[in-house]
Amino acid sequence: MCKVTFGAEPKDYEVYEFVLKNYYRLRFSPTVATDVKEAGCNSKRVQREVRKQVQNIGIGTKSQQVLKLQQEQLKTERKIVSREQREAEKQRQFELKQQKRKEKHRGR
Repeated sequence: MCKVTFGAEPKDYEVYEFVLKNYYRLRFSPTVATDVKEAGCNSKRVQREVRKQVQNIGIGTKSQQVLKLQQEQLKTERKIVSREQREAEKQRQFELKQQKRKEKHRGR
C-alpha cells in the first residue's frame, strides 16, 4: 500500500498517468498477512474474540492500520537519519574547535 496526496478530486486519467510515470519511485509498505474467516461459531464467543482483537490491534480499517505502520517505520527512519546528521554536525564542530585551538598555540 502506498499513499500519495493529490489536489482536490483528481481525475482518473491524472491518477493513471501519475502511476504510469512514477510507479517505480513510489514507496510501498510491507505486506500484512490477513486472517481466514471461520464459519459457524457461537455468537457470544465471536463477540468476545472481536472485543479482544480490537483492544489488542486498535480501531480502524486494515488500510488505516497499514498506513499507521508505514508512518511509524518512516518515523524511525527519519529519527535514525536525523541522529546521524546531528552526530556528524557535532563532530564537525568539535574538529573546528580543535583546529582553532591549534592555531592559537601555533604562534608560541
